[in-house]
Amino acid sequence: MYDVAIIGAGVVGSAIARELSRYQVKACVIEREEDVCCGTSKANSAIIHAGFDATPGTLKARLNVRGNEIMDQLSKELDIPFKRNGSLVVCTKDQDPAGLDALLEKGKENGVPGLEILSREQLLSMEPNLSDDVTCALFAPTGGIVCPFHMTMAFAENAFTNGVEFFLNTEVTSIEKAAEGYKLSLHNREKEETSILETKVVINAAGVYADTFNNMVSEHKLHITARKGEYMLLDKDAGTHVSHTVFQLPSKMGKGVLVTPTVHGNLLVGPTAVDVEDKEAVNTTLAGLDSLGKTASLSVKNIPLRQVITSFAGLRAHEDGGDFVIGEAADAKGFVNVAGIESPGLSSAPAIGEMVATLVKEMLSLSENPHFNGNRKGILRPEKLSLEERNALIKEQPAYGNIICRCEMITEGEIMDAIHRPLGARSLDGVKRRTRAGMGRCQSGFCSPRTMEILEREVPLSMFDITKNGVGSNLVYGHNKEI
Repeated sequence: MYDVAIIGAGVVGSAIARELSRYQVKACVIEREEDVCCGTSKANSAIIHAGFDATPGTLKARLNVRGNEIMDQLSKELDIPFKRNGSLVVCTKDQDPAGLDALLEKGKENGVPGLEILSREQLLSMEPNLSDDVTCALFAPTGGIVCPFHMTMAFAENAFTNGVEFFLNTEVTSIEKAAEGYKLSLHNREKEETSILETKVVINAAGVYADTFNNMVSEHKLHITARKGEYMLLDKDAGTHVSHTVFQLPSKMGKGVLVTPTVHGNLLVGPTAVDVEDKEAVNTTLAGLDSLGKTASLSVKNIPLRQVITSFAGLRAHEDGGDFVIGEAADAKGFVNVAGIESPGLSSAPAIGEMVATLVKEMLSLSENPHFNGNRKGILRPEKLSLEERNALIKEQPAYGNIICRCEMITEGEIMDAIHRPLGARSLDGVKRRTRAGMGRCQSGFCSPRTMEILEREVPLSMFDITKNGVGSNLVYGHNKEI
């Protein structure tokens, strides 16, 4: 029997797993997809919010500020790309600047440091491409940008190396109360096998499906709406168009369309905010992308939209109450909800991990893990090395001299590392999320076949079994002239 079973290997489930691994506990993470970071966590604004817009006293406010506060230390411990680039909430001539005053006061009450309202003249020295209609803005120096893939992978890899088990490609189909805890019915989507897992505690971190699992065991029903957000990603040539994250005044549907550099040097525009019935609806639409360009131009002018290299959509898990739902269900002892984790969920994930692990520690009277190692090293990037260091590396390991992805300058050595490290990649997208091979201007047009050859050799996998992103996404179906 497990002590703890976490449903969902997104950034929140993985952060909880890492924090739990500080204790002597038999824990596992169950993820229906083929890899970690495949749901809400893989498609978002990649922002570490300062924490000024959440209502004071809510979990969103408290956990956002705490999560932001500990990101510097976490980025060092886990080798996560993170930069405090600061954020601006701009007000245009058609808007009431009192909205910025309200945000400033909420931010102060939430404990966000360094907030100030800047005039247009002050702003133009920081961001010369702001729209001609911008009159003033709220500046938050603690706002930051991060790679959500690497953040989630870092939590998961560190949890794994500290003893947490991961069941990927495994779906929880039902949950039953047992004499001591719960029985989870599992279905392995890859092997088409079913099994039962017994656990004392269940942590429900299932994103847009968290209401489904809560409602299996509790009479206190949850309802989560999938709120779809579409984005456009621009080439690195456009990455310096702004240097801060530029928000617009928020509405009841969220923080509005932002324009921001990414931690990898691209420019990101988005998201839209549309409630949808289908919790798998991650398609983009002409109407959504068209509205992004028009709305973003209200805050930032001359955005080079001809340099869009891809678009994508993500789903936010909006719970009807509007706040995070975190804690043991009142009528289901040992069942802990971590639901409604919409924005600022990525920013709050480190603090949610701390909060839930402390709760479970008290529930199970856990002792500290004397072997816990909180440090993790990311994938070596030769392009970050000096010429002398790179030459020495290539001399010792020639695979680092073989460029596979020409857009992002990713080497064979990096892809081999992505495959062989803890919770290593098994699909084309798994390699992409870990290394950025395929994320550049050509969007994997050149490097996909080479990456597949490396997967075939290193895993090893048959070329026919290699997938883009798990079950049902095979890329090769036969030999030429045989199909």
